[in-house]
Amino acid sequence: MATSVEELVDMLFNMIDEARNAPLSGDKCLLERDKALDLVEDIRAQLPVELAEAHKIVNARAEYVASAKREAEEIRRRAEAEARQRLENDEIMNAARQKAGEVMRKAEEDVKKLRRSANEYCEDLLRRTEEALGEALTEARRARTNFRSAANMGKADAGPAGKNSRVFDVETQG
Repeated sequence: MATSVEELVDMLFNMIDEARNAPLSGDKCLLERDKALDLVEDIRAQLPVELAEAHKIVNARAEYVASAKREAEEIRRRAEAEARQRLENDEIMNAARQKAGEVMRKAEEDVKKLRRSANEYCEDLLRRTEEALGEALTEARRARTNFRSAANMGKADAGPAGKNSRVFDVETQG
């Protein structure tokens, strides 16, 4: 005799599947009523047992999952508390933070000094460039004035052919 609901259902299915068609009835078939009812009763008898076992398994699983979650939460809480404690009490970490603050302040001061020096250097370089350009402009104006003077004097000295006998020479005029 079959023991599980699944086996009993399979037996009932096979009985129906193998039943012969009744003559002139279309899809209707003939079954041994007592055998079919015995299988259905066996299924009814087995079903509560298997359902009860399934409920037990589902409940046990739910308890196991809940227990695992509680345990995991407890482990997480303890780890977080321990981590906070270590961070708060760690003298090396505090010393490192203090040293890092000092290094940052020193670096900021050095950056300010470097910027100031760079600005002063640029200002001095621009001032000297401006002076050099001013001197060059003055020299160019003086040379232009000398050139005009020499050119005007050359017109007066021009011979009949219209050629200047005088040529402006910067080195002799400068």
